[in-house]
Amino acid sequence: MARSATWKAVERRTAAALGGHRLGATGAANPDVLAPGLAVECKHRQRLPAWLVGALKQIREQAQPGELGLVVLHESGARDSLVVLSLADFRERWGGDLAEVATGINGEETAAGPL
Repeated sequence: MARSATWKAVERRTAAALGGHRLGATGAANPDVLAPGLAVECKHRQRLPAWLVGALKQIREQAQPGELGLVVLHESGARDSLVVLSLADFRERWGGDLAEVATGINGEETAAGPL
């Protein structure tokens, strides 16, 4: 899949997964995806940092049933932090049928993890 087609496909799949719609490149400063109660910025990378993927995998394995595994990223001196969780866990907690997003980019399963 061509590079521009890949990130566009990620935005479309994210919109579908969240029950929203992709805004696309409008030339205006707007989110990539709008969904009920959500403004979403999508970032597609060939590879995510191994330490980040590992931290999320670790906490998802350690979380007990009913607990949501989160990774909190904090930059030294910053007032706020970032929260990372899998899209599948987000949807499970806040709604959405994972079966409707069965196949992801390049045939990868999205229901079991990130797009």
